[in-house]
Amino acid sequence: MNPKDKSGKSKLKIALTMGDPAGIGPELAVRAATDADFCDRAEIIVYGCPDIIAAAAEKFTGGKMPKSICPTGNLKYSKVPIGKVDAACGAAAREAVITATKDALAGKVDAIVTTPMNKASVNRAGIPFTGHTELIAQLCKCHSYAMMQSAGNLRIVFVTTHIALSEVIKAITAERIIEVTELLNNAIKAEGIKHPSLAMAAINPHAGEDGYMGDADENIVKPVIDLLGQRGINITGPFPPDTLFIKSTREKFDGIISMYHDQGHIPFKMLAFDRGVNSTLGLPIIRTSVDHGTAFEIAWQGVADPGSLNAALHLAIIRAK
Repeated sequence: MNPKDKSGKSKLKIALTMGDPAGIGPELAVRAATDADFCDRAEIIVYGCPDIIAAAAEKFTGGKMPKSICPTGNLKYSKVPIGKVDAACGAAAREAVITATKDALAGKVDAIVTTPMNKASVNRAGIPFTGHTELIAQLCKCHSYAMMQSAGNLRIVFVTTHIALSEVIKAITAERIIEVTELLNNAIKAEGIKHPSLAMAAINPHAGEDGYMGDADENIVKPVIDLLGQRGINITGPFPPDTLFIKSTREKFDGIISMYHDQGHIPFKMLAFDRGVNSTLGLPIIRTSVDHGTAFEIAWQGVADPGSLNAALHLAIIRAK
């Protein structure tokens, strides 16, 4: 029989990946998976190496194990170089994500929530890897997707993500801006806001100063904003990025389109680091994540802040209902 929640309904099944074994992921995962509030609302299934999950439980929950574990590898805790880049750890973290994603696609779980992986560790294993977002989208065979960071009414979607800054301008096309804007607009509508108000960040400083600091905003961004307006999307911009995120400006909008990774991530993490959620829009499955990294410097010390993971789990449960 399927476990029931307090209302008598079958519990949602949420796949929670262990993350990089050398980082804070295992600590966060076992703490969340044994949290009474989450366990009342959903069946939290931890995907990862059983020995590492058991070691984390022994260290961080007094030996209380998650009720559900999906074994995805045999890496032993004794082999984990805590706080260091390691190929075996990268491969193990990746395997957990792949298995959880496949289970979500097969309908075995209702959503997946991911804890942090280390990109260098996966690449050291000889596996090209730019991030969870791209890996999961590839597994889902999804070509139209976007990363969104959110915390309450602060939502930021990214035109480009894990590419070098030197490649950004080539990757920002009218088609891509339209794609991510429509994904954001639809995601906000799904949260119950009928007519979202969106803001578009500029590519260049001062929005290009009428072309004197680059012509991409004049030639690409402004025509796209006009086109989106004609399609019924309520969008304004382009805004100079150095003023878009101040309180008096950002609170006018339900969502912001950021042109590249650090343009949006830096202000977002300064505003909501302990409660931010990373979501992937456009997927056929529900996927949320923490908005921080592996934090090697505090790994396995029992001091990791669970705020972001708790918010990610909460959002996944809400969306899966």
